[in-house]
Amino acid sequence: MNETLRCDVAVIGAGTAGLAAERAARSNGASTLLIDPNFNGTTCATVGCMPSKLLIASSHAAHATRSSGQFGIEVRDIRINGKAVMHRVRTERDRFVRLTQESFDEIPDGVRLRGLAKFVDAGTLSLGDGRMIEARSIVIATGSSASVPDAFAKLGNCILTNETIFDLEDLPNNLAVIGSGSIGLELAQAMARLGVEVTLFDNGGRLGGIRCDKVHAALKTAIEDDLRLVLNVKLKPSAVDAGIRIEWNGDSSGDATFDYALVATGRPPNLDGLNLAATGLALDEHGVPEHERETMQCGDSSIFLAGDAGHDLPLLHEASHDGAIAGRNAVAFPASIKTERFTAFSITFTSPPVARIGKSEDDGVITGTAEFTDQGRARVEGVNQGVLTLYAAAPDGRLIGADLFTPASEHLAHIIAWAVQNGHTATQLLGMPFYHPTIEEGLKSALRTICGATPLALPIDQDRGTPSGA
Repeated sequence: MNETLRCDVAVIGAGTAGLAAERAARSNGASTLLIDPNFNGTTCATVGCMPSKLLIASSHAAHATRSSGQFGIEVRDIRINGKAVMHRVRTERDRFVRLTQESFDEIPDGVRLRGLAKFVDAGTLSLGDGRMIEARSIVIATGSSASVPDAFAKLGNCILTNETIFDLEDLPNNLAVIGSGSIGLELAQAMARLGVEVTLFDNGGRLGGIRCDKVHAALKTAIEDDLRLVLNVKLKPSAVDAGIRIEWNGDSSGDATFDYALVATGRPPNLDGLNLAATGLALDEHGVPEHERETMQCGDSSIFLAGDAGHDLPLLHEASHDGAIAGRNAVAFPASIKTERFTAFSITFTSPPVARIGKSEDDGVITGTAEFTDQGRARVEGVNQGVLTLYAAAPDGRLIGADLFTPASEHLAHIIAWAVQNGHTATQLLGMPFYHPTIEEGLKSALRTICGATPLALPIDQDRGTPSGA
C-alpha cells in the first residue's frame, strides 16, 4: 500500500497529550490525523492514575478498619480478600479504559489511523503498511514506558512494573519495591496496608523528591511505620525457585527473598523507532528533542512535543496542557504563540499525601513551617501527623512554593498552588476566611511566620489569636 495522506497537523500518539493536541488543532481549523498503533486508552486510565488509586482506596479501607480502636470502635477478625481487592481494581480500571476508548468515537471519521509512525523527514511520516503522511506540522505525543534495569529485566515473571502489577490475580505474600519516587511510594504503602510484607529499596536517601528536611523526616517516619525502608544501597537481584532474591550493600547490608519485585525506577519517553535522526532536530542528553515549554516547539522546526514524550513533568494536567499548546502552535506555525505554564505542582497519594509545589527555599529567603501533630481537626479525625513548609520571596512575602506531607494535603496543595500562580502574599492569604475547625486552619501558623519575617504586618482587622484546637 503506497497511499500518501496529507493533512495540516499529524499527531503521533493517542494518549492524554495526543488527544488534547488533535482537539486543539482541529478546533483551530486544521485538518488532522491521529496515529496510534492500538488506541488502547491513556496511560492514566490503563496503568497509571486510576488503577493505582483503586488499590490505594482499598488500602485506606483496611487501614481505617485497623485504626478504629482509637475511636472506641473494636473490629475483630479483619480479613483482607486479596483476590477480591485485585478483582475490583481490574473491574473498575477496565471501566475507565472503556470510557476512554468510547471517547475515540467522538473523533471524526478518517482522522484516526492505526499504525506505527516514523519520520522520513521533518514533514513526512511513514506507517508500517507502506502508507505515507505529509503534514505541515507534526506533534510527537508517544508517551512513556516503564524502565527496568538489565539486572532485573532478565528475571522473568517475578518482575513487575506499574504496567503489570494491577493484573495480579491475588495480593502477594511479600513484595520488594525498587525506587522511592511517586509510583514506588504509593504502591509500597498501599500493598503494606493491605497486609503484604513490603521492603522499599532506593539507591538514594531522599523519598519522593521532597526538598524540606522537616517534611522529609515526617514522611520517612510514616513510611517506616508501614513497611521496611532500605535506603542508600546497591542491589544485586537473582532468580530463585520461590521468586526473587535481593542482596544489598551500602548504608546497610543484607538479603531477602520475595514473591515479586515491583521496579519503579522511572518511565523514559517512547522515542525509539521514530527515526528522529531524519528530522535534523537537536537532542538533549536523554535523546529528547530540545523544545520550549511555552510553545512545545522543537527548535524552529514544524515539530512539536507533548506529554511524557517531552520528559518534562509526567503529570496528566501537564500533558493535557502540553497537548493544547502544541496543537494550537502546530496550526499557527510558523507563527509562535507563547503560553504561561502552570505553577509546577505534583501530588503523591501516600497516606497522608505528599505534595510539592513551585520553587524551594533555595529560590527564596523566607520559610514558614506548620506541624500537624497537634492540629485540632487532624486530632479529631485521628490523622494528626505531618508537616508543611511554605517558601516565600523577600521583601513582600510573596509565596513561591511549598513541600507538604499533611492530612488533606491534596486539598491544601491546590490552595497553595493557586496562590503561588496568582502571585499572592502570605498576608493576602491570611486575609481570607478560615473556617473552624478545619485542616485548612493549619496553614495559618506557617503564613504568620512568613509575615513576621517581612515588612508587611498581619492583617490589622483580624484576631491574631488561635481558636481552641486550630
